[in-house]
Amino acid sequence: MHWYEDDDFWVDFAPVMFSDRRRAEIAELVATSPLFDHPPGTRVLDLACGPALYAVPLARRGCHVTGVDLSRPMLERARAACAEAGVEVRLVRGDMLTHVEPETYDEAINVFTSFGYFERRDDNLTVLRNVLASLRPGGRLLVDVMGREVVAGWIGRPQVVELPDALVFQRDTVLDEWTRLRTDWTLVRGDRAREVSITAFLYSAAELRALFAEAGFVDIEVYGDFDRSPYDQRARRLVVRGTRPAVSPAQDPDVPATPAGQEGEDDA
Repeated sequence: MHWYEDDDFWVDFAPVMFSDRRRAEIAELVATSPLFDHPPGTRVLDLACGPALYAVPLARRGCHVTGVDLSRPMLERARAACAEAGVEVRLVRGDMLTHVEPETYDEAINVFTSFGYFERRDDNLTVLRNVLASLRPGGRLLVDVMGREVVAGWIGRPQVVELPDALVFQRDTVLDEWTRLRTDWTLVRGDRAREVSITAFLYSAAELRALFAEAGFVDIEVYGDFDRSPYDQRARRLVVRGTRPAVSPAQDPDVPATPAGQEGEDDA
């Protein structure tokens, strides 16, 4: 079992990754960032939606949001968050490696460093191609990760997060000549400790831009944060946005007319 398939991991470490403070910060981000300035009625795919930190404020803006995630516990939290906020979000249990809804969405997001989970480069490329097929012509994908250049500025400093009933220790290690990042988490609650390691591809801006292009995206933009600031030595994130060409698959030989696969179930 891969680390991202472990539901216990998402449950145990959710208070660290998806705190109330972070939820409020993301709500403010969606309200103010030009990258989320979508008109009401925009059909948005939130791929690896987690507990709906982005889906809820997007739905509040009037977007028609579909949240896709592999984790049932995260979808349960997403459902509860949507109910509490009084918004309607379609929630689907699906694997980003196979989930395709042909020409359905105007916008897609894969945020919070939820890209690069797979060990094979071609699998991560498949994720981009699946999203491309799920977008309408002219639709856009936004990916947000910790870029290699950003990680280089702080790697090596262990972090400690205090929770009301536990401590979480986090340590990052660069692997395979700066192509992968391993994060080791230790959760200490009372006299018990739980350890887990997560790994993901570590992309430079140039590499992620090239991967978007290989998948078939055009008009690719690279930013250092959600305010569209440049990706330079002051960058805090690596944010890449690409557009599906405004032609049909039948007209474009680089976009397959038949999707690679479709998988998912409405988790209502």
